[in-house]
Parts: sequence; structure tokens; C-alpha cells
Amino acid sequence: MDHQPSGLVFTTSTGRATDPRSLNRMLTILCGKAKVRRVRVHDLRHTCASLLLAQGVDARVIMETLGHGTITMTLDTYAHVMQTTLRAAADRMDDALGPDDIAPDEEQEPEENPAA
Repeated sequence: MDHQPSGLVFTTSTGRATDPRSLNRMLTILCGKAKVRRVRVHDLRHTCASLLLAQGVDARVIMETLGHGTITMTLDTYAHVMQTTLRAAADRMDDALGPDDIAPDEEQEPEENPAA
């Protein structure tokens, strides 16, 4: 029989929900042993969402991963990351369209149509 309740990420050895304070204490100990900056479980959640957005994962997928009730909550919460992603997308579009080989002072005049 599976003792882990559905939908829980962290459980006790008996399958019950882990107390958030205990989880944060354990994470603090692990961060100390790893000699990295102390983070909270909630910080890991934000990191997960930010990294997924930065990698171009669809916002709806991120919404479902985080368990947000609406896409609006996800988009509002992580809008600052999305601005970076939008900028990167614009840069990629610029690259795809090719460089502008004509310097501003070398702009060519449109050819006149001799048939006109």
C-alpha cells in the first residue's frame, strides 16, 4: 500500500505531510553542508518557475507544475522573467532576419523605374 498522499512532494517516512518549518530547517542544514547560500523551499519554487520561463517553457505548463489556479497568477507573478524572455525572443528574431549590412550613411536611394 502506498502511504504517500497524492499531490505531496515532501512527506515523512510514514507518508504524512511534512511540516513546512521542519522542511525549511532540513534545507538550511543541507545548504550549510553544501556551503551554499541558505534558501527556503519557497525560493526553490520561484527558481523552478524562473528557470522554466527562461528556457521558453509554455506558461500554462509552468502554471500546472506550480499548481496555480489560473494562468493569470503565473503570468503576474513571473512577469519580470517574461520581460527578459521577450527581449531574448526579439533578439532571436533580429538574428533570423539578418544583419543590416548597409551603414546609415550608405543608404541607397530607391531605383527609379525607367518604364514610368
